[in-house]
Amino acid sequence: MKASVQFYRDVLGMEVLYAGGTAGFSSLRAKDADSAILNLEQGERVNGWGRLIFHVAEVDARSGDASWGERYFHLLDPDGHELSFARPLK
Repeated sequence: MKASVQFYRDVLGMEVLYAGGTAGFSSLRAKDADSAILNLEQGERVNGWGRLIFHVAEVDARSGDASWGERYFHLLDPDGHELSFARPLK
């Protein structure tokens, strides 16, 4: 939990709404009050596919252009969950 909260708070700039690194359950949200809330629960690792997508104002040149009209790149969080950072192509 500590590594995940630190990652989402310190690297991605999310706001801790509830609990934090020493708790068994934490809630975070991007600085925009209309953003979805991310809930983290300490426990057994779950296998399976899932992705959290952040729409951002700028994505750098190392990114790829997708056929669905976004420039994006992927990053793994401390637990191995895939995060996508994307902006629509104009």
